[in-house]
Amino acid sequence: MGEKLTLRLERSLIDRAKAYARVRGKSVSRLVADYFALLEPTTEPEEPPRLDALPPITRSLFGVLADSEVDEEDYRRFLEQKYG
Repeated sequence: MGEKLTLRLERSLIDRAKAYARVRGKSVSRLVADYFALLEPTTEPEEPPRLDALPPITRSLFGVLADSEVDEEDYRRFLEQKYG
């Protein structure tokens, strides 16, 4: 038997996950376990994603901010201002 994992998610996301699982004849736990099984261990530095492997929308945005002076600290400040 597996270990217990608690996730905190928006109600609408939980409802969608349950409906998705029901249609596929699986439990939400099985869906999560199947997804986690696809993840590769992160013991080594990640390679940058291959552009051809990205979804079209993500591919179109890839590198847009490469020449920008925006960094993680700018984003962190933005989130702190937005969410307090």
